Amino acid sequence: MLSISSSPKHLASSTVYKIPPLSSSRGHRAADWGNVEEPLWNGRLRIIAQGKNCFIRLEDGKTGELFAVCPYEEDKGCVEPVVDSSRYFVLKIEDQARHAFIGLGFLDRGHAFDFNVALQDHFKQLAAEERAEEQRKSGPQQPQHDFSLRDGQMLSLSIAGGSGTSGRRNRPPRPAAGQNEGELPPLLPPPPPPGRRQ
Repeated sequence: MLSISSSPKHLASSTVYKIPPLSSSRGHRAADWGNVEEPLWNGRLRIIAQGKNCFIRLEDGKTGELFAVCPYEEDKGCVEPVVDSSRYFVLKIEDQARHAFIGLGFLDRGHAFDFNVALQDHFKQLAAEERAEEQRKSGPQQPQHDFSLRDGQMLSLSIAGGSGTSGRRNRPPRPAAGQNEGELPPLLPPPPPPGRRQ
């Protein structure tokens, strides 16, 4: 899987294509690039994050020689997916004051997915760090409540079924049905001796 760090892992196989100018408002199509089996360049792709900055580097797989670099900023059109495939993208590469657009492809659809996720994760991490920093600066969002008792203050609780002003505990039980006030309830007969049936 592709990861973003100061010393990232790399995708072993990525390809670069020369692409024609965009002729439609619908977006780039890999089908317009000619034969995708004959790329302009083959090599490895690395995504390097340095603080808030993110760079996509295309390097020779054996020597590490730099072919092109794309400084990546979110929502700035640096990386655009094509409309007819999930394995191809358009990259805006820069060389000092000049820039150009190239096609980027991956042999494996999983690598293209990892490429997308790695870029998104970088900006999710930055956003989380910014939120944490804002919370640290502003302090706790909710005011702290003091629930301690003051000197001389008392707490009174009413517990259901407990002794209280109703005096229910001190009342005698009500007589059973068919029993007069003040009479004792009837007693049950004793159990039979062991081993004897009724």
